[in-house]
Formats: sequence, structure tokens, C-alpha cells
Amino acid sequence: MEHSYPSLKARILAEYKIYLLALLFIVIADSIGQIKIPLGPGTFILFPIFYSLILGILSGPQAAKIMKSKEVKAASKLVIVAICPFIAKLGINAGASIETVISAGPALLLQEFGNLGTIFLAMPIALLLGLKREAIGATHSINRETNLALITDMYGPDSPETRGSLSVYVVGGMVGTIYFGFMVSVIATLGIFHPFALGMSSGVGAGIMMASAVASLTEIYPALAEEISALASASETISGIDGIYMAIFLGLPLCNWLYNKLEPVLGRFSKKKD
Repeated sequence: MEHSYPSLKARILAEYKIYLLALLFIVIADSIGQIKIPLGPGTFILFPIFYSLILGILSGPQAAKIMKSKEVKAASKLVIVAICPFIAKLGINAGASIETVISAGPALLLQEFGNLGTIFLAMPIALLLGLKREAIGATHSINRETNLALITDMYGPDSPETRGSLSVYVVGGMVGTIYFGFMVSVIATLGIFHPFALGMSSGVGAGIMMASAVASLTEIYPALAEEISALASASETISGIDGIYMAIFLGLPLCNWLYNKLEPVLGRFSKKKD
């Protein structure tokens, strides 16, 4: 016990540093608020989480070095804990508008099949970029909160598969947030799809991507804001539920099969570059 006490104390101190920095970043990001930048027919929307991610990256060991590698490793395990309240909130929003959700029919259940097709494109690119087992976690889905939790549970928080999944989740929170908000506003101005269909399609990504898309849609259709938000939350929740089973029975087996087939071939190109 004497030998374990100093390491335990060090871990507690390291985690307190993570919490304090996280609180500081939240205060700064919330003070900045949303920034909307009109661009052509669409609008770029920068959310507070975008600033928080940037501040987190700048504080890391490759930049300002406020956080050391061991603290970064400890913080990565806290991601799942932090997003659990948000996942619960999505379910509450969907349940509050259950009639609207039921009226959407089977479309909410079937949209998850679209994510599987991206594996055939994403896996070869990941291997050409030099990823190894990280490619499986990164490409099995577009890595929503539930997918990150699944990979962490199946492979462990320190596994390469989890690193790949977490990387896509973080990058998606930065780039995907801007992309989703801009893309949905451009498509809405074309008048091709019903606002409810656009609301449902907003729930295919991580929660912050959904929030970005919904913010743009509610600006365009303020009279339908409540229905759009309910359908987006339901889409996010249901896609997360059936997405788990899609990943377990289809996505991950397909990724592992492709990895075993393609890595010996495509991995050579990344080795040559090294």
C-alpha cells in the first residue's frame, strides 16, 4: 500500500488539473458563444465546443505543453463519462415528442444502413495514410458517442481501435460541426427536401453535428423548430441504438475482414513512405 499511495495521489492531482482546465475552457468558450458567418446560400456556425477543442489541442504536449502525455491519456478515458448526460438528454427530447417520431415511420430505423457503405471507401484511405488497427475503430462508423462507447468497451480504453475511434470523434466535432451546419443550410435553400426529412438526416452524426444542423434549420424554418428538433433528437437516439447492433454484427466484422485483406497490400505503401 505504501508503494501505491504516491502514484494514486499523483493520479488524483493530474485529474484535478484536467477538471480545472476543462472548466476554464468551458467558461471561455461559453463567453464567446455562437459565431454565424454567412457564406453564399449557406451559413458557417461555430459552436462553443469548437473553441473548447481548439483550446484543448493548444494545451497539449505538442503545443503549449500545459498538459503532459500521461494527463492526455487520463483525459481520454473521461470522454465517455462526460457525454453520458448528453445521450440521456437526446432520449428525453425524443420521448417528449413521441407522436412526431412515430409518424416518421421506418425511415429512422433504416438510415443506419447508409453508414456501412462508407467503410469500403474509408478503410483503404486509412491504410494508405499509415493507420494500422486504429483504422478499424476509425472507419467502422462515423463514430457517434455510442460508437465510441462501444469500441472502448470491446477493445479497451488504451487500444489502438479506441484511439482511432476517439480521433474521428474529436476531429468530427471540429470539422464536422462546421460542415454539417453549412451543408444543411445550402440543401435547405434548394427546396428539394421537406424540413422534417432534413431534421431526421441531422441525426446521423455526433451530437454536436446534430446541434449545428438543427441550429441552421431552425433559423430557416422557425415555425417548425420544435418538430425539427424532436425528429433530429429521435434520429440521433434511434441511430445510436440500432447503430450499436449494426456495428457489432456488420460494421466491425466487415472492418476486420477488410483490414486483414487490404493491410498486407496497402500497408506496404505507407511503409515505403516511412
